[in-house]
Amino acid sequence: MQGTADPARPITLFLCGDVMTGRGIDQVLPHSNDPVLFEPYARSARDYVTLAEKANGPIPAPVDFEYIWGDALAELARVRPDLRIVNLETAVTTSDDRAHKGIHYRMHPANVPVLTTAGIDCAVLANNHVLDWGRAGLAETLATLADVDLATAGAGPDLAAATAPAVLPLGRNRRVLVHALGHESSGIPRGWAATPERSGVALLDDLSPAAALEVAAHLREVRRPGDIVVASLHWGGNWGHHIPAEQRACARALIDAAGVDIVHGHSSHHVKGIEVYRDRLILYGCGDFISDYEGISGYETFRDDLGLMYFVTVDPASGALCQLEMTPTRVKRFRLRRATPAESRWLEAVLNREGEALGTRVTHDDDGRLTLHWD
Repeated sequence: MQGTADPARPITLFLCGDVMTGRGIDQVLPHSNDPVLFEPYARSARDYVTLAEKANGPIPAPVDFEYIWGDALAELARVRPDLRIVNLETAVTTSDDRAHKGIHYRMHPANVPVLTTAGIDCAVLANNHVLDWGRAGLAETLATLADVDLATAGAGPDLAAATAPAVLPLGRNRRVLVHALGHESSGIPRGWAATPERSGVALLDDLSPAAALEVAAHLREVRRPGDIVVASLHWGGNWGHHIPAEQRACARALIDAAGVDIVHGHSSHHVKGIEVYRDRLILYGCGDFISDYEGISGYETFRDDLGLMYFVTVDPASGALCQLEMTPTRVKRFRLRRATPAESRWLEAVLNREGEALGTRVTHDDDGRLTLHWD
């Protein structure tokens, strides 16, 4: 965490889509779990390494912990965001207590430096893979991340812990609160919901305005004047740019009723449209950021290999959006690289097409970075 000494200086956060360091990526890191899988399409996590290598060439396994971040590390050093927040879509565990579902992600706990080497401050866990290896896997995930002082939000040993926002201090009594929630539309099983007596994720019952009031109640317990609030939501299906009306209504209600400053939506495997409502940023779908999907065919038109580094700058006094700069990336050989000019223009076209109905547009600079404009 960089921290900020000047209370009047704008706050910049790094946000991104899904960070999936399990399965194939776990296999190329210095430590790895048993590669055996129980999927209909693959029986070994090594199969995903083979697919990636067939598509783009050999991966120099074992790779060091910086490898998968690639060019993203230089971008983080350039911008020097005050905080770095990711949706960590994998269990960090050696547990063999697999859930009864089709896909399972886990990263060996000894690979946790892959997160700390990128300076990640907060891992959002309210997603559909954090309990892939049972509640024992969740407990080990929470303990492993706590051991390296990495804050978590959206899952916990009971309901109170799962729904408690992560409190990220910035110095001079300035803080960012990250309130993470999941919805069944993203594939989170209802049985994963935390209860007063059972561990699990913070699960939204629905996307109604009433749900926003519940968020407001959770925030009221910890929020102080001047806090910046991020609502990080795992919602919606994997493919398709359509934004359901209930998602738009929920996002706006979170801003109106709960005083949320940034809505950080994820689950879709590709970037989706962006909205600014009452000077508050709404990211409906940030796409994949780090994954082992390289070489998998079937959804090429969505370009899920392309992602964005979202650098969100807000006014510290009001929480209003000052600027959104985005750096386009591409995963190749399990490593983040700067997108080519053509790929950046492709993302620009998608965001402009999808942003037209939302009142936003983007432009690119000479380096291929994108800047958001809004009405």
